Amino acid sequence: MSTFLPTDAFTGAPARPLRPCLFIDKDGTLIENVPYNIDPAKLRFMPGAGEALARLRHAGLALVIVTNQSGLARGFFTRAQLARLQEVLVRRLQDEFGVVIDDVAVCPHAPDARGRPACLCRKPAPGMLIRAARAHHLDLARSWMVGDTLDDVEAGHRAGAQGLLFDSGGETEWRRSPLREPAGVFNSWATLAEHLLAAMPADGVRPALAPTPAATVKTAGSHWPDGLTHALASVVPTLA
Repeated sequence: MSTFLPTDAFTGAPARPLRPCLFIDKDGTLIENVPYNIDPAKLRFMPGAGEALARLRHAGLALVIVTNQSGLARGFFTRAQLARLQEVLVRRLQDEFGVVIDDVAVCPHAPDARGRPACLCRKPAPGMLIRAARAHHLDLARSWMVGDTLDDVEAGHRAGAQGLLFDSGGETEWRRSPLREPAGVFNSWATLAEHLLAAMPADGVRPALAPTPAATVKTAGSHWPDGLTHALASVVPTLA
């Protein structure tokens, strides 16, 4: 059964079907992590990433890159430099692997003095996933977020998707809470792709998930500022 957006209120035309998506962290997951890099010559795909994404795209998954880029706020590089890097990254995926990326979502903000998100888009906040879902007609309940830290896992769960950990060494703090428990842990793209393909029926659409802790904005182990927690609480329930 397909999931549909509401009928267009102005034209009465049937709304577009919602698609499942793989949201992908960039540094340490899709490409090797070179801190604050904006040199396209230093882009190195993680082993097997391109081939795995080609298989997942062919199976019907939308692909959206979601990345925290506090280097913008810190003045380490400009938006133009980052845009050039993203352009090369997206073009190489298409030229070398036939992979089309639906979108690249970027949070340009720095965390606060205690390392906590100070906006609604910086992971572990779900803002980038929510905006991408609305812009590209994505079904968060039938989607996954994969990244190399538990912040990525938490962002996926908060958005209503499944959070997967790509264990490439990026996670060093291991702060645990219900929202930060990955639905799966992988150390290779080939294994990750097999897991996702097995979870998808032949039509490329897996059943909607049971409710996740996404609606529970503040949990044990939370390190969110109260003001941001309250703002997030006003956003998350509107996703249903």
